[in-house]
Amino acid sequence: MVIEYKKEGRIAIFTINRPEAMNSMNVAGLQEIGKAMTDFQNDPELWAGIFTAVGDRAFCAGADIKDALPYMKEHNGTVPLTHMNGLPIWKPLIAAINGIALGGGLEIALACDIRIAVEKARFGFPETTLGLIPGWGGTQRLPRLIPWAKAAEMIYSGKWIDANEAYRIGLINAIVTPDKLMTTAKEWAEVICKSGPLAVQAAKEAMIRGTSTSLENGLKIESEVEFRTMGTGDFIEGTGAFIEKRTPHFKAK
Repeated sequence: MVIEYKKEGRIAIFTINRPEAMNSMNVAGLQEIGKAMTDFQNDPELWAGIFTAVGDRAFCAGADIKDALPYMKEHNGTVPLTHMNGLPIWKPLIAAINGIALGGGLEIALACDIRIAVEKARFGFPETTLGLIPGWGGTQRLPRLIPWAKAAEMIYSGKWIDANEAYRIGLINAIVTPDKLMTTAKEWAEVICKSGPLAVQAAKEAMIRGTSTSLENGLKIESEVEFRTMGTGDFIEGTGAFIEKRTPHFKAK
């Protein structure tokens, strides 16, 4: 298995396990991501997910050139459906980046909502130096996340940046020591899990759908999604707990 998928309480953990290949992603790995992500999205007991990798050198060095790229060429540039290329995942995802995140590896991280990295992590899109472009969402997500000029610099030149620069431009949320990477990711996930899970998922949906359209349409989407959350048991529980000055007990219903 390329992707180890396990459940710890309310948290799902996805671990890339190809350290012998710098955790590069092959077709089998992409298929496993899609299958695991689908289970994650459909399991009402799971409220947050963490994406990480084995080892201390690489989070993911990108697509396996000998495996994934020939597959993409044979299938009109497409790959198996994952959270990177259209599989709707409304539950929050945290990337715990333990080393270099290049090409498809950075795209995996970009498809997460929060990114925590170790200081020695490096980030880049080397695709143009191979005669390609980032094709798993990189050209679309990076310019939406950081300033256009910085995204253009990284994508056009294939230049890598370090963790400090990634933090400065808003690509990652925090830098931690290797021994605290997963601890921190789990702590952040646990904090998220204290909020109403359906509300968190609705907020993510509104953010993603809204930022791909005009502000006017985005505000309509927000109102639509907010009204939907008001019909949930979690809304009744959350507001009731606030009035009664107690801790809410959400059930994702």
